[in-house]
Amino acid sequence: MAEPGPKAVVLDLFDTLVKWSPHELPQMEIRGKRVHTTIPWLVPDLERSLGAAFRLERFLEAYTEVLREIEAERAARAVEITCHERFRRTVELLDQDVDDPDALAERLTRRHMAAVRSVTAAPPEYAAVVSRLARRYRLGILSNFDDARTGREIIADTGTEPCFEVIIISAEAGVRKPHPEIFRRLLGKLALSPREVLFVGDTAREDVAGARACGIPVVWLSENKGEFPAEVATPDYAIRNLTELPSLLGVD
Repeated sequence: MAEPGPKAVVLDLFDTLVKWSPHELPQMEIRGKRVHTTIPWLVPDLERSLGAAFRLERFLEAYTEVLREIEAERAARAVEITCHERFRRTVELLDQDVDDPDALAERLTRRHMAAVRSVTAAPPEYAAVVSRLARRYRLGILSNFDDARTGREIIADTGTEPCFEVIIISAEAGVRKPHPEIFRRLLGKLALSPREVLFVGDTAREDVAGARACGIPVVWLSENKGEFPAEVATPDYAIRNLTELPSLLGVD
């Protein structure tokens, strides 16, 4: 880096510090396509709660409709809709007699998130990078993730949690990258100016465009991402993955 280095380095979580492996989830057919999904593990809870009225096809229709609705809300306003809310909306859309829709939504959330956590891990070399960076920089995590409890459990699973001074997860913030409010919250917790922070992430719009719009220098992780979108302001730096960050920063 030609200019003075940052005082803090903040990482995205998924596909930055940790990798998740959806191919390890069970497969099922949804709308004519074989997909890896947690839904087979949710069926027993749905059958117990809905009894003879449960129809998997109807649940899949409602779930797919809610997913489309949530993606539209996220795209339009960069708000976060939690996993619990996703399942609550799905249960309500089924329009069936459920004693406690919120309780069922929470059971489905915990089952789904346990599955997500089970196929998510930090490569050992990524965790080693965090330990090296922590000797020189203040560290943080800023993640778009719709369940804060599981997000924090996944960070703890990496063994690097004590290295991070600030952890912000969109499910707690109510907004998600690239919304400027979540970056402002990060700067406020660090009590640093934008130029004193370096953000590291893998997505063009959420990570790169979001950070740059707030004046925060950003490193884009390009591995398996193809060409950087021409319509998005280019990142300050580009490296393949987290293992190249120490060299970029001049960390031994």
